[in-house]
Amino acid sequence: MHVTHLSLVDFRSYPRAEVELGPGVSSFIGPNGQGKTNLVEAVGYLATLASHRVSSDAPLVRMGAERAVVRAAVTEGERTQLVELELNPGRANRARLNRSTQVRPRDILGVVRTVLFAPEDLHLVKGDPGERRRFLDELVMARTPRLAGVRADYERVLKQRNTLLKSAAMARRHGGRGADLTTLDVWDQHLARSGAELLAQRLNLVTALRPLTDKAYDELAPGGGPVVLDYRSSAGDAAAGATTREELYEVLLAALGEARPQEIERGVTLVGPHRDDLLLRLGDFPARGYASHGESWSFALALRLASFELLRDEGPEPVLVLDDVFAELDGRRRERLAELVAPGEQVLVTAAVPQDVPTALVGARFAVAEGRVERE
Repeated sequence: MHVTHLSLVDFRSYPRAEVELGPGVSSFIGPNGQGKTNLVEAVGYLATLASHRVSSDAPLVRMGAERAVVRAAVTEGERTQLVELELNPGRANRARLNRSTQVRPRDILGVVRTVLFAPEDLHLVKGDPGERRRFLDELVMARTPRLAGVRADYERVLKQRNTLLKSAAMARRHGGRGADLTTLDVWDQHLARSGAELLAQRLNLVTALRPLTDKAYDELAPGGGPVVLDYRSSAGDAAAGATTREELYEVLLAALGEARPQEIERGVTLVGPHRDDLLLRLGDFPARGYASHGESWSFALALRLASFELLRDEGPEPVLVLDDVFAELDGRRRERLAELVAPGEQVLVTAAVPQDVPTALVGARFAVAEGRVERE
């Protein structure tokens, strides 16, 4: 799979940009603040419906514009598809696939597949659990795009359940009788049902990633491992022992029942995939707090390399995106990473200066400056 043309309208700093691309390595070179990352961010957005830099769409629309458009032609084998997203902050985004408007944004998931390396990846190791949950869910949806609907259902039910719990907690604090909680059992069942599906996919994913991540870490930092991935469920150890979605449903339902008094007291849902974490260990110690800066970088990169291997084995090879990564690495890790990713069908690289792009990544080069993208 590779992107053959990228078109932007009022996306970030670009009033308009048209970039012809091809297989192999394409490097975008230019000083910081000139729009290099904006280009690869747009490709990543088409793949995940999210930015790796910000949590909302508003910053993605050029100042003064009402909307932004990201469009790409994507080739897989003999087939080329045209995919488009219109970003409308405060309103629903719109999608087109091969010029048809009869699609929802989540229906285009899977048309573009990417694995993106960026400085923000350090948060996978050093950041909060939310960063790791997002990593897992984006990879789950890349493997199985229909799970985007499951996650959306889960988030909708979670919001409704939290609203009910918050009303009950506020009423109690103010001496009232409390909100009507007769519907809580129904919300528990809905939350456990969609939560079990999401949890099953995450557990399956972590099992698949374990050996691939350990292998990738050893390739980046020979002899520095082993690295270990474990999934910690807010439903307790029983989740790890469940083997079917029905068993996971029962585990979540039981855990919700047990946590209900505390949830009513605090006004928030305390059990479910939204409270889980991916635990990362380097040797016998948790990576967070114990791993050095270089070890944390290697761990984060190993997670991305493992993701690439997994997606490539299960479907079309994803586009590899390396956003200003090499400037963050020492010489040994820089050259090793370049050697590992160079064979990719399409590799998109951003760098401030040409010297930041390793010699192993030769290919097309684009100069990016003052809103212009020109092939050298």
